[in-house]
Amino acid sequence: MSGGVEWALHCCVVLTSVDEPAPAARLAQLHDVSPSYLAKQLQALSRADLIRSVQGKSGGYVLTRPPSEITVLDVVEAIDGPGPAFICTEIRQRGPMATPPEACTAPCAISRAMANAETQWRAALRAVSIADLAEDVRGDYGPGALAGIGAWFKAADGY
Repeated sequence: MSGGVEWALHCCVVLTSVDEPAPAARLAQLHDVSPSYLAKQLQALSRADLIRSVQGKSGGYVLTRPPSEITVLDVVEAIDGPGPAFICTEIRQRGPMATPPEACTAPCAISRAMANAETQWRAALRAVSIADLAEDVRGDYGPGALAGIGAWFKAADGY
């Protein structure tokens, strides 16, 4: 999983705390990450219709739907794509002890284990929403944590 997933998830959680669109530059400043790097993650989230850009003087990004309707898996797939994390390359058909292709009609034990893990991993990520993450942040850092971030955006941008 790419590092962009972490940044994208943090940005989505932050967007739950603001009343106005959050400018990309301020999101980058908040997370101390390169604006150009973060812009790529925000563009991917926008292409996946998880966030949208609002133009104008008070422009920035907002979630496209309630945070309870956006899952962690939605964000992972927006950033890293929907493909599997593990791709079997049929190693068992290589080398001096190679298994003939006609004997490889079913996935091997390793491929089955990885496919099972992927199914469970995706189900677990599908079960957690951005609203759940925001609630966990409040639980970890106190009820004022996200409110403080929202106030930081408001004070800095004058909205």
